Amino acid sequence: MEESNKNYKHIVRIANTDLDGSKKISHALNKIKGVSFMLANAVCYVAGVDHDKKTGQLSDSEVSKLDTVLKDPLGNGIPEWMINRRKDMETGKDLHLLGADLRFVKENDIKTMRKIKSYKGTRHAVGLPVRGQKTKSNFRKKKGKASLGVQRRKGAKKGK
Repeated sequence: MEESNKNYKHIVRIANTDLDGSKKISHALNKIKGVSFMLANAVCYVAGVDHDKKTGQLSDSEVSKLDTVLKDPLGNGIPEWMINRRKDMETGKDLHLLGADLRFVKENDIKTMRKIKSYKGTRHAVGLPVRGQKTKSNFRKKKGKASLGVQRRKGAKKGK
């Protein structure tokens, strides 16, 4: 098989994430937090890498091309509607965050919403849905506890 090549790598490191060498590059890039399927295909196209190629068969130059495109997608021709942080609250710039940076910024955004006591912040704090969903039948779990069911009155018989 192809895995017996001398140049085959079982693990490829792109954007500080270990990717499985046996998967197609377009699917493997999805494992990086902050990279969607559309962005993965666009990055492969801009970098000039076949998106059906196995990750373990990439040359070092192709890996470095993918890495540079992921680190600065706007500078390499990726459209701005594909990036995940447009008009940052602090800087006002368009950014694309990956991995731990994305987690950190998301947590800080939630902390800021809680601090200013916005509606979304209070919903995050209480553990309820933030984006307007109905709560009659869903979101019935309390934090760290089992789901709530129908509460029966004491002394009521189990019946038909």
